[in-house]
Amino acid sequence: MKVKIPSHVINCQNFVNGQFQNAKGEKIDIVSPYNGKKIGEMHSSTKADVDAACEAAAIAQKEWADVPMKERTKVMFNFRNILLRDLEEIAHLKSSESGKCFAEGQAGLMKGIEVLEFAISLQNMDIGGRVEVSRGVSCEYRREPVGVVANITPFNFPAMVPMWTIPIALTLGNAYIWKPSEKTPLTSLRIAAALKEAGLPDGLFQVLQGGREAVEAVIDNKNVKAIGFVGSTKIAKTVYDRGTQLGKRVLALGGAKNHIVLLPDATPDLAGVGIADSFTGCAGQRCMAASVLLAVGEVDQHIKKIIERASSMVLGESMGAIITKTQVEFLRSAIDRAEKAGAKILLDGRKAKAPAGMEEGNWIGPTILDNVQPGSEAAGIELFGPIISIVRCKDISEAMKIENSVEYGNACSVFTQSGALAEKVIRMASTGMVGVNVGVPVPREPFSFGGTNASKFGHGDITGEHSLDFWSNIKKVTVKWEKQNDNNWMS
Repeated sequence: MKVKIPSHVINCQNFVNGQFQNAKGEKIDIVSPYNGKKIGEMHSSTKADVDAACEAAAIAQKEWADVPMKERTKVMFNFRNILLRDLEEIAHLKSSESGKCFAEGQAGLMKGIEVLEFAISLQNMDIGGRVEVSRGVSCEYRREPVGVVANITPFNFPAMVPMWTIPIALTLGNAYIWKPSEKTPLTSLRIAAALKEAGLPDGLFQVLQGGREAVEAVIDNKNVKAIGFVGSTKIAKTVYDRGTQLGKRVLALGGAKNHIVLLPDATPDLAGVGIADSFTGCAGQRCMAASVLLAVGEVDQHIKKIIERASSMVLGESMGAIITKTQVEFLRSAIDRAEKAGAKILLDGRKAKAPAGMEEGNWIGPTILDNVQPGSEAAGIELFGPIISIVRCKDISEAMKIENSVEYGNACSVFTQSGALAEKVIRMASTGMVGVNVGVPVPREPFSFGGTNASKFGHGDITGEHSLDFWSNIKKVTVKWEKQNDNNWMS
């Protein structure tokens, strides 16, 4: 299905205290990567906008914290049903502003709904605990909300990334401040409207549009106690440093340079589809995309299958657009530089034609570079586009030495039919997520999402069971009601 691009300019507002309202800062235009046309406009949030929203959130959160989790969960049930009802419409909107093809837009929202379903299950699984630790003495823990929490999200997943955190944070009793990417703010309008329709009390979910000024104001606001971030490593570190220096809890996910180890015993068809779809999916604009193929030994028959699969991608249908023209030029230049450095181009995305009627969009096709040298730009820098660099390796040890040398640590995969060789890669990979015969090893709930090294700043993960301690506090309670005759050090 082709993406339906809005035919009119949408006024993208803030959502504060249950109402949509214009911010007071500079005007920003939203342009569709598909055709280069303006599809929305907004005003950036000022510090005054942010402070007012955060103050209102702090007031609303106090009442929300007293609502039993089972009652909070009823709102999440309603929220889920509304998102499923409007799934197709939201998928078109988010795809038109981010450049995704329709199927990717729909899949991203479904992954967000999966996290929502995990949040709904918390009422039955995360109920605290109580143990009699000595005669007449008991200890228990209770999970309590942090207060006002904030999340700063990127352009490439306008629904999925915020949905990693919105349902969990709200279900645990927090108020939530969301600063979407200024490139893709339109989806936030639909999510805000869905939560209001679901019955979430006003003030608990605030959306603040804007750029750097809004981000800094959110981080600095005294009411904000915890901050989540997803974006580039450079900005992730900046957000982490700024927030932690203020004594705040911060979990900032950064960039990646993900490796796939391809072994000769891999099933060619399985590897061809899995690897090609990994680096072309979302036009390579995702932190879990394959970026470097570590080709061990004789695997040319597998690479042929990768080329065939990648060549079949249809721009505008099975593969989407690049977010900006500036990024397209960067990707073209990166391919130029790799070719000059000695890489052989097996598939050249620079020659791809734009879809009919979308010539003004931001397009580049799948690109496969062979004989790329370790340590080069193509092998070591996150390009964020549909480009994969093949590095030839004599054995697994050499491949994993290359994988370990990169500063990032999001994902690594191996394609093989040998359990022993797969286990070797799993053990040696310097990443937070590993896949076997899976090109995009994103865990499913309740298993959590998160990398290591320069791909993550902070502790814990942003989804799943390991996210609960980030979005809440644990209160420990020790109780004794009467004096015992046989007192000991424990009582």
